[in-house]
Amino acid sequence: MQLYISCVLEHNRLRISSSKVIVDCAKIHYFSNHAKQLDTLFKDPSKEIHIPATSKPRTAASLAPPPEIVANVQGSSAGAGSGEFHVYKASRRREYERVRLMEDELNREKANEEFEKKREEMKRKDEEKTEKNRKKREKRKAAKAKKGTGEAGNATGKADGRTGVGVLNGPVLRENGHEGPAQSEPCEDHTEVPGVIIHDED
Repeated sequence: MQLYISCVLEHNRLRISSSKVIVDCAKIHYFSNHAKQLDTLFKDPSKEIHIPATSKPRTAASLAPPPEIVANVQGSSAGAGSGEFHVYKASRRREYERVRLMEDELNREKANEEFEKKREEMKRKDEEKTEKNRKKREKRKAAKAKKGTGEAGNATGKADGRTGVGVLNGPVLRENGHEGPAQSEPCEDHTEVPGVIIHDED
């Protein structure tokens, strides 16, 4: 019994390993074929490689035009033969195919026109939005520059000692001829400078 079990186990092990070997051989075979093809290509780099062209889509123009005169149509006095139905069916199929291709071309052209129209509309809207944003930026820059020059003017005014009340001067002669303390003369511009004003209460 033990011998039988060991034989079965050995058989299963061999079967598994053999299937693995088959898979490995298939992989090796695939890669070796691929390598062989690449080696063949690289042997002569100057040789042109023929790549087959993609098949062109069928259009109504690529089909044969419908016949102007259908010659094999029997008169009404004769009975229709067994082949007449197949001839009629084939011509009808060709005509339906031609009409279908024409309709497909028309639908494709309409879809392309709509797409182009939408794209142009979106492009126009984007350009308008960009222009609007550009004008806003320029306006903001101009306001900032104007504000900067205004602050510079205020800074120079303070440096000169100008205040909203007036400019302080040194001792001057009064009308009665005596020297007195400096008096403030009114400024040309009566702009008030923000600050703290202290009033003496006597």
